[in-house]
Amino acid sequence: MKNRADRFAWRRSLAVSSGTILVVTMLIAGFATACFAQDAAKPDPAGTATGDKNSAVDAAGNPFVVPEPTDKSASDYAQKKKDYDEFQAQAAREPLAVKLADSVGHTRIGTNFGWTLNTGYLVLFMQAGFALLTCGLVRKKNAAHLMMLNFAAYVFAFLAYYAIGYAFQFGGVAINAAPSSLGGIPTLNKFLIGSGQWGFVGGKGFFLTGPAYDAGSNCLTLFEVVFMETAGYIIVGSVCERISFWAFLVCELFIGGILYPISGCWTWGGGWLSQIGSTLNMGHGYVDFAGSTVVHAVGGFCAFALAIILGPRLGKYGPGGKIRVFPAHNIVYVVSGTFILLFGWMGFNPGSTLAATDLRISVVAVNTNLAAVAGSAATLVLWYILFGKPDVTMACNGMLAGLVAITAPCAFVSPTSSVIIGTIAGCLVCGGVLFNDRVLKVDDPCGAISVHGYCGWLGAVCVGIFADGTYGAGWNGVGATSYLGHAGQGVTGLIHGDVRQFVCQLLGATLYAVWAFGATFAVFWAVNKVKSMRVAPESEEEGLDVPEFGTPGYPEDAVVTSY
Repeated sequence: MKNRADRFAWRRSLAVSSGTILVVTMLIAGFATACFAQDAAKPDPAGTATGDKNSAVDAAGNPFVVPEPTDKSASDYAQKKKDYDEFQAQAAREPLAVKLADSVGHTRIGTNFGWTLNTGYLVLFMQAGFALLTCGLVRKKNAAHLMMLNFAAYVFAFLAYYAIGYAFQFGGVAINAAPSSLGGIPTLNKFLIGSGQWGFVGGKGFFLTGPAYDAGSNCLTLFEVVFMETAGYIIVGSVCERISFWAFLVCELFIGGILYPISGCWTWGGGWLSQIGSTLNMGHGYVDFAGSTVVHAVGGFCAFALAIILGPRLGKYGPGGKIRVFPAHNIVYVVSGTFILLFGWMGFNPGSTLAATDLRISVVAVNTNLAAVAGSAATLVLWYILFGKPDVTMACNGMLAGLVAITAPCAFVSPTSSVIIGTIAGCLVCGGVLFNDRVLKVDDPCGAISVHGYCGWLGAVCVGIFADGTYGAGWNGVGATSYLGHAGQGVTGLIHGDVRQFVCQLLGATLYAVWAFGATFAVFWAVNKVKSMRVAPESEEEGLDVPEFGTPGYPEDAVVTSY
């Protein structure tokens, strides 16, 4: 009878939580659709009108079409008007060239579509890596539970992102940060909260309808949803072996619909944090190329808050706080999962150009790999010095730490700087794991807080230290013609002369950590007060596979063969 009552309570809790979130999203979507009829730009779901002569540019990004100047008071108005008139005269004399430019522009956008979608598929495959890594690091009695958490994370976080998350993150992207490489997505042009350079939450694209039912928007959706899913996978490593399934699903709905998209808007959706270079004269504004903080620190510090709320696993800390180590049950899974993640990261970082026509992708790919191996090497050496033997699970975490730390600066730094960044991250992840375990007494079974939280924060700060100015001219609308007195100067860090960018990165990275931890703790402290998010102690002792899902991960262990 008790089991039946528990199952009923579980279903009721899940139904109430899911129903509440669904009602809220429907109300938001209803509010948002009121503005669809006012859209000046029309969506292009067929993709036939996306990309024309206006998308044709040379290798330096100079457009084929010369725009008509409108500011007659500008000092260079006469020259711009002359250039425009000359272009119009040439276009009239050579109409075939203009038609060919339409084809060139469409092909350029199509090439970038293909690149962005394929790199998105690589990032999607990282889910398999996360599943193997986290499953291998825990005890075998929880293997099926771990795999179910990873699987369900994709399903439910995606639904939340589809309903409201994408609109919150990119509903105003056309205002300040339109990805011109994908056609600009002009239909996503409204903030729900804020406006102009002070946008806080996007306001168009709920349920991918109306302005979001567009070829360019859907290309961006596919690429960005797998980034959101990465933040959702991260928490699995910190909450596993003790969280109930209903509570985990609520966590994923929260991440996919609220936590990740809102702060993602600030940096990638044209929001206020990306614009403080213009509004507050803080370098190029906050810069995170591929998500050290936008993705990884958000996931890591969210996991930190949840681990505190849940408390340590039974038996983790003995009398006097003595630590009991629960060894990984499958090292093959751990190593295989790590290499799958490394492979997927080749989509994560190079793909964040959103353009195959941006040849910086080669530098990004090399930097990403160098930081990964440097992080792993540093962890191996440091662990050997501390404990007399290298640890393969920590070596894997060191590789992931290097990958996380290079994710923000990968496009802005040199290969040598990437090795330094990876080395620092490898040392930080060791210190973070030991600090959490021994000082804070926070039980983090897979080291996700250190790998993604601490090293994610580090990665964004490293942009402000190591960026060398060779890439990112005009980033976030700053320094399109010159910066720090140099034409073509891009994002620049402290050691190359830009103190303001360092301060911006330090403050922005810290804000992301505080946001992710604070919002998660506030929400789930309340949820946990209403109903405990932990499984029953007897279920935890037995292992969660059968109590939660009725299926053991290793059924042969329960079979007794008689001879």
